[in-house]
Formats: sequence, C-alpha cells, structure tokens
Amino acid sequence: MSQPVELPRWVDIGVLPLVNLAMALAVSAIVVAVIGLDPVQVITQLVKGAFGTRSGLSYTLYYATTFTFTGLAVAVAFHGGLFNIGGEGQALVGGLAVAAVSLAFGPSLPALLMLPLAVAAAMAGGAAWAAVPAALQAWRGSHVVITTIMFNFIASALLAWLLVNHLKAPGGMTVETVAFADSAHLPGMHELLAAIGLDWPRTPLNASLLLAGVAAVGVWALLWRLRAGYELRAVGHSAEAAHYAGIHPKRQVMLAMLISGALAGMVGINELSGVQHKLLLDFVAGAGFTGIAVSLIGRNHPLGIVLAALLFGALFQGGAELAFEVPGFSRDMVTTLQGLIVLFSGAMARVAAPALGRLVMALQPAAPAATGAAHG
Repeated sequence: MSQPVELPRWVDIGVLPLVNLAMALAVSAIVVAVIGLDPVQVITQLVKGAFGTRSGLSYTLYYATTFTFTGLAVAVAFHGGLFNIGGEGQALVGGLAVAAVSLAFGPSLPALLMLPLAVAAAMAGGAAWAAVPAALQAWRGSHVVITTIMFNFIASALLAWLLVNHLKAPGGMTVETVAFADSAHLPGMHELLAAIGLDWPRTPLNASLLLAGVAAVGVWALLWRLRAGYELRAVGHSAEAAHYAGIHPKRQVMLAMLISGALAGMVGINELSGVQHKLLLDFVAGAGFTGIAVSLIGRNHPLGIVLAALLFGALFQGGAELAFEVPGFSRDMVTTLQGLIVLFSGAMARVAAPALGRLVMALQPAAPAATGAAHG
C-alpha cells in the first residue's frame, strides 16, 4: 500500500483544491461537449449568471450564506473526530424553534429583542437536536453517523406532523404557518445598503450574510486561538492521547456536536427570518448534505469553507440561469457538475497529490553541499 503524500501546507490547502476544481471542470466540459453543447458558452453563462449582475451576485451570496452555516457545522464536528451528517435535521429543528418564538413573541416584542431571540432559538434548537446523538456516541458508543442519519428522518417527520396538525394557518390549503410579525423579519441587504445610501435590488440576500461571516471568524478563533478548540482538536486527532493528557473526550464530543448543531440551526435564520417569514415544510432543501461537500472542499478550514460555499452558491445561481439561457442544459446537468466537483474534491481529493509533491520537490532549490565534503 502506498504511503500518503505529505505536501507543504500552502499546497495542501491552497493549490490542491484548485487543481481538483480544475479537473472537475475539465471533466464537466467533456460531458457538456458530448451532449452537443459548447463548454465555453456554458461556463461563460454560468459565471455571468452567478456574478454578472447585482441581482445574480445577491442570489449567489444568499445561497452561500446557508452553505457557510452547514459547512462550518460539519467542520467543527470533524475537528472533534466526528462526522456529523445530521445538519439537515438540525437545521429543520433550528427553523422550527425560530418559528415557535417568532409566532409566540413576534406580535408583542420589538425587532431589537425579537431578532436576537430568534437567533438564540435557532442555535438552541439545532444544538438540542445534536445533543442526543452526541450523548449516545459519548456514553453508549452509538456511532454518530448512524444516529444523525436517523435523526434527519425523525426531524422531517416531526416537522411535517406539527405543521399539518398544529401549526398550519387556519383555513389554508398550503402546509405552512401564518406569516411572522414584522418585528421577526430579518432586514434585507437592500434595506441595509439603502440606509447608507446605496441602491441595491431587492433579493433574498439579507443580514444573515453578516452572521455567517461572524460565525466563520468565531469558528476560526475557537479552533486555533482558544484552549477549548485546542482540546477539541486534540480529541479529534487521538482521543486516547488526549485523555492521557487530562482532556475529557466525552465532554469534547458533546461540545463539538452542540456547536455543530447550533451552526446548522442558523439555516433557519437565513431561510425563515430572512426570506420566507413563515415556516415551510422543506425550507432546508438539502443544504445540510451540501454542507458536507462544502466542508470537504474547504479542507475543514473556515476560510476554505467560505470560498467553497461561494462556489456552490455560484453553481446554484449560475445553474438556474443556464437552464433559462442555454437550450438543452437542464438542472440535472447542474447537479452532474456539482457531483463531479464533490467527487474530485472528496473521494478523489488526493489523486493529484503525488504529482504535486514531485513538482514541488523539483521546483525546490538544491540543498548546498556539506562543508566537510567541500574540504575533502
């Protein structure tokens, strides 16, 4: 069996993901050419749709906001030695908590109190849903991958039951709640920019973008600047060694999953408080699973996750534009493109590593000859 290739850190987290992305785009171009379309036209239209207009850029950032939350959620658990694939269910319960406090307190509380309460509820809901799989992992040895999968289904069923039987708007046929009060609406980005004199089109982009930025900086500070993060990463590297050093692995498992669930729960703020202003049946729409790919591509680093979330946001927005602008290019092709990127950045992430390692070695200057040898 071949040994894993050790690359310089700047190559591992900077160059290798770009090489993987280039290989994915090259294979995608071949697929596009095989079905009879022009790859250059498709890529150009995708980039133009995602970044070419202020409206397109806003939609890209809106999608990226959700993926940043779920990507960070996966990364925090990963650094703790856990593979949390329950972001979908944690986001659903986070959104359910947002709806509960918004419907209960929105009519009576001003926005200055209501919005922080909604954020706290989203984080608490997601963390609470992650707490049970974490406890089962820590004290009973139940693998967190299995339990979080099951909790995704339970969360979906719970939300459907509550919406259909208890929370649905009276007299309505659509499975959704009544609209939140105005105080529970997160300001849109066009409103925030208008306050400082900038004209911006009305889009789903809202103040959650700023919260996602704060979350990314907070995760970086936690993992690489605080003792709590060091202990969490130590358990992720070797639970037995960490325990020998006086760190409690069970406590770190709970901490990692609670933070992870809280981050996933923030999806409810972006989607419900920021855009829909009511609770819907499937507002997460797979963002929890997309967060796994975002975290893998971002190498589990907050900066990489933000960039990967931007990439997936561009694929979602640019892909939607492609379906309108390029005849024959369907949403299924966009899904194929996303799948190829995940394939090359996840399962095949190290394929190019040996070649990159040899290239780096070849470009390094030769070491000077030993002094003793020079003197014979």
